[in-house]
Amino acid sequence: VVGETARIGNNCSILHHVTLGGSGKKGVDRHPKIGDGVLLGAGASVLGNVKIGEGCQIGAGTLVITDLPPHSVAVGVPAKIIGSFVDVTEQPGIGMNQMTGDFNQSIVTFESAGI
Repeated sequence: VVGETARIGNNCSILHHVTLGGSGKKGVDRHPKIGDGVLLGAGASVLGNVKIGEGCQIGAGTLVITDLPPHSVAVGVPAKIIGSFVDVTEQPGIGMNQMTGDFNQSIVTFESAGI
């Protein structure tokens, strides 16, 4: 589901059952703004007039109700930032790295302050 005032950047990947929903206020800008290169995991919900910075990765089933800074990794209900990408040129929406398949391939790394 993509709300009427939602905006989606270039090179984003949106997996199944994702919702970019509104805040319920009629006549105002009430839907999310998704930056370039974002990966939205299956079942993620982004609600309200929030901004998802470029190069973010949002985990499956995550509920985002506040802005996320660029290149962050967020999971949970509500969303909690668990790290940020070391290589700020990385675009998760293009790489679609979900840690499956051949683990001998290079894996995108991110920094974490701990959970």
